[in-house]
Amino acid sequence: MAKYAYIRVSSKDQNVARQVEAMREIGLTEKQMYIDRQSGKDFDRKSYRRLVKKLKSGDELYIKSIDRLGRDYEEIQEQWRYLTKVKGSDLIVLDLPLLDTRNQVNGVTGKFIADLVLQILSYVAQVERENTKQRQAEGIRIAKEKGVRLGRPKHDFPEDFEEIYKLWENGGISMREGGRRLNVHHTTFARWIERYRRAKE
Repeated sequence: MAKYAYIRVSSKDQNVARQVEAMREIGLTEKQMYIDRQSGKDFDRKSYRRLVKKLKSGDELYIKSIDRLGRDYEEIQEQWRYLTKVKGSDLIVLDLPLLDTRNQVNGVTGKFIADLVLQILSYVAQVERENTKQRQAEGIRIAKEKGVRLGRPKHDFPEDFEEIYKLWENGGISMREGGRRLNVHHTTFARWIERYRRAKE
């Protein structure tokens, strides 16, 4: 039986020291640790793939926390089933003792308990995603009802704005005259000029 640790941070500039130290505390050496420095959006990671190839039935794989394995609980469940049922390895999540497939509680196997916990976590994550979407939709609806404009501001100008803008730009008319011709205050004309220039950049 071999023991391994899987360690992941989301980017190259993040520190793995906390996870490495946690693995040392349970007696693992750095030779037993497989480290990825990339996002957990999927399982296409170099060190993780190498580790999975090496895992055999009865081997133990240690992870500091479940989010180090991945971000998507549905994908985590699929990968968990593959590692425990197809590869026959044991998985141990240090920060969540219920996710330890070696344990037995009143005759109930750790693999069964871990499957239940992962399903619950997946459900909670799904509900949270749906709640977030609902909160966003409600926020947008309330903002629209209050007349708040959402998204990038439009750069709609009066039909003859460009003609008057060019006259002003060439010194043919003053700012006040430009505003008068567009039936707006000269400060509004000035704001339109700014917006028009930004839009052209």
